[in-house]
Amino acid sequence: MPHGNPGVSFETSPASGKPAGSPHKVSRLAVVWLPLLAGTLPVLLLDQLSKVYVSHHFFPYRGWPLIPNWFDLTFTTNPGAAFSLFAGGPPWVRTAFLCATAAVAAIIVVVLLLRGQETRLTAWGLALILSGAVGNLIDRLRLGVVVDFIDVHYYSHHYPVFNLADCAITIGVGLILLSALRRSRQSS
Repeated sequence: MPHGNPGVSFETSPASGKPAGSPHKVSRLAVVWLPLLAGTLPVLLLDQLSKVYVSHHFFPYRGWPLIPNWFDLTFTTNPGAAFSLFAGGPPWVRTAFLCATAAVAAIIVVVLLLRGQETRLTAWGLALILSGAVGNLIDRLRLGVVVDFIDVHYYSHHYPVFNLADCAITIGVGLILLSALRRSRQSS
């Protein structure tokens, strides 16, 4: 077992050639760099490309139904945080606060990943959170607002419009919770 890196093993089982111990003990490449590069970069690129496409090809606040009465693409912008929190605050305070929050979150996620003590599932969750935080930070720095376009609704009852970065953050949090649940069941 490498020193200073509990939970990560480079050893293999003689019988199978797979990592020894629990299924969560894998190489640093699989835990850190694979999620960081294969998870963060493609999701970030897809998020930014989708926002550019929507903002150049859709009229603001006019929905394009994909599944009538359930799912539309609707180009909106959000000056606030999730669910338009802080949208009513002074623009310079809101932008500074939200940019600083996203930057700090991104730094924390990168540090957690580079420590290499996470399970694979947690590492993938952190990578998705990183891609979402950076995707929305890029919008905020470039435009002063975040571009949203995924409109899930039931007839006239709409969930707040969101984007792929928000999806990545939500899925990332879900993966981390699932990993924690699996660890708690294994330790019981």
